[in-house]
This record gives sequence, structure tokens and C-alpha cells, in this order.
Amino acid sequence: MSRLLPLFPLQLVAFPGSAIPLHIFEERYKEMVGEAEARGTEFGIVLAKEGGIVNAGCTVVVEEVLRRYPDGRFDMIARGRRRFEIVSLDQEKEYLRGEVRFFDDEDEAPVTAELRRRAHEAFDRIRRALPESKDAEPDVNHPLLSFQLAQGLEDLDFQNMLQRSRSEAERLRMFADFADGYLSRRLYAEKMKHTAPLNGSGHTPAGIS
Repeated sequence: MSRLLPLFPLQLVAFPGSAIPLHIFEERYKEMVGEAEARGTEFGIVLAKEGGIVNAGCTVVVEEVLRRYPDGRFDMIARGRRRFEIVSLDQEKEYLRGEVRFFDDEDEAPVTAELRRRAHEAFDRIRRALPESKDAEPDVNHPLLSFQLAQGLEDLDFQNMLQRSRSEAERLRMFADFADGYLSRRLYAEKMKHTAPLNGSGHTPAGIS
């Protein structure tokens, strides 16, 4: 039987190559991540959904521990490695483990420069319009450019779709097509955040002191 992969359900999607800051505080995950750090082994980050987890994820390794606290908590940076599908789950330990099947892209056709440019322009539109976005400048020639573009998005379902895709060209097309709608939703949400407190009850009507 293959070695069971420790699994860490989180409200995030990890991609190969991405840097993930984590604060580890639960005892079971202090044990799990501590073992991975000591042995230099991987654990899997999987997206936690209401009622369970999705059946795909990405392994990470402990790249750097930034701070250790007296009570055993610690802050760290993990680095994404390999994507996987979950075949079965094991719950013998305090934390989940899974038998997994690793996968890579299956479409080996080269990605056109035009598609890379289109996806990068979509990324730039998002970055310019959302001032809180501080994503590093992506390498437009990177073989997994799509993951660099998508790692800062606030849409876990879309990120999970990209993570599962086995074609870089497909992912770049998905990102380019998704970007404008995503940007519109984010800008609308920001507008409502500022205008909603000015509406509704509890305010003095005009003309009444």
C-alpha cells in the first residue's frame, strides 16, 4: 500500500510553486506539520467546503518557519509541489490522511504567445482596478503561468477548477474569460461595502434635527 498523505483542509487552494503563509495552532496540525518539517516530507492542502472537502488538492513542503510561539504555535511559509486526486480517506489519526493519485498536465501542446498575452492583460486589469492586490509580477513565459495569475483571486471555486485542469492552454483561456466578470463582481462588492451603511433604517430623515 502506498504511503498515506497527511491532509490539511483549509479555506484556500494551493498551486504548484505558490507560497502559502500558514499559522499552525491546532494540536493535530502542529503534530502533522511538525513531522513534515522534521522529515522534509509533503502534506496535502485540500479545499474545505461545507460538509466536507473536495477530492483534489496540492501537496506542499515546509519552506520556512517564520516564528515559533511559547505554546507551540508557529507561523510558516509552505511551498506548493504536486497536484493530486484523493482515492480514499483514512481517519485513524487525529488528522485526515488519504491515499492519493498524483497528476500533471496531459495536454502538451505549446501555449501561443497571443493566449499568454491575453491572460496577462486580464491579470493587469484586475491588479490595476483592485488596489489591495499585491501579487508579484508573473513570469509570462513560465510553463504554469495560469497558477501565478490565479493565486491571488478571491474565488475558491474557480481556483479549484483551475487546479483540476490538465491543460495550461485551457487554464489560461478560462482565466482570461473569467477575469472581467470577476472584476465586476469585486468592484460591485466594494461599492456596496461603502454605500450599504448609508441606507436603511436608523438614520435621521432629511429635514429633521
